[in-house]
Amino acid sequence: MTEKTNRKKLLEVKNLRVSFGEHKHKTVVVNDVSFDIYKGETFGLVGESGSGKTTIGRAVIRINPTMSGEIIYDGKKINGTISKELDREVTQKIQMIFQDPMASLNERAKVDYIVSEGLYNTKQKYTKEEKKSMVEKALQDVGLLPEFASRFPHEFSGGQRQRIGIARALIMQPEFIIADEPISALDVSIRAQVLNLLSDLQKKRDLTYLFVAHDLSVMRFIADRIAVIHKGVLVELGETEKLYNHPLHPYTQALLSAIPMPDPVAEKKKVLKVYDPSVHDYSVHKPSWVEVEENHFVLCNEAELQKYKKQIE
Repeated sequence: MTEKTNRKKLLEVKNLRVSFGEHKHKTVVVNDVSFDIYKGETFGLVGESGSGKTTIGRAVIRINPTMSGEIIYDGKKINGTISKELDREVTQKIQMIFQDPMASLNERAKVDYIVSEGLYNTKQKYTKEEKKSMVEKALQDVGLLPEFASRFPHEFSGGQRQRIGIARALIMQPEFIIADEPISALDVSIRAQVLNLLSDLQKKRDLTYLFVAHDLSVMRFIADRIAVIHKGVLVELGETEKLYNHPLHPYTQALLSAIPMPDPVAEKKKVLKVYDPSVHDYSVHKPSWVEVEENHFVLCNEAELQKYKKQIE
């Protein structure tokens, strides 16, 4: 991985807050989240169900409106009210792969329409022959036969349907892809195929990924850096191996302890950690975002910081 100083920031999320509901009944689900994603990297966002990780991805692609903060893509603010031209540019450059490959596909439409549908929202007009050729290439890029274009989604397996979803994103020639738990609904035997496919496509097309998942074992395979989120707040962020070798925040340690081990003896001896928020005493000294070691950040107060530094030493 190239040095931080030599990399271009493709996405900047600054003090992002997202809420659901109206007026007095608003519930803040993402609270003051900030991170950067560099061009060409895979940035992992990990947390349990309901932590706000999918909400962040949907806010980036403008599905969820933001309450406050900024989302900057390639130097341009893309949240809130933007021009039609910028909205069209965001639609083309940022694509999303959804969690459920069946629910995200129109079961009444054939694959050729599903994959090519995004092209109708672009400025450029394509002929019928051009669209057909682009659909065939997109399907081939994800390992599917061109003749599959005339079939319906229910005729495919879960892994094939997810590949159709990936082809639908690729046909737009995006720069940035948000992968929202793209393998959680798939059989274990198919997961590695989809992960390898995403990795190969990244190298061929110079793609940048925001990879959302609840499984840290998957993240170790695909992510360059990982951010851990708990109840809408980032608690730790670091390069993948640093996070695995020196997990500092108790919540990160709890997530790592939950990863199943292939060795039955080791799995039986493993001590499962349960995160208890009451271990933090923030009554006097409030927590802040601190760089404990190079490119390894954690949410902590001064007392916790000293403890974390000793752990790394």
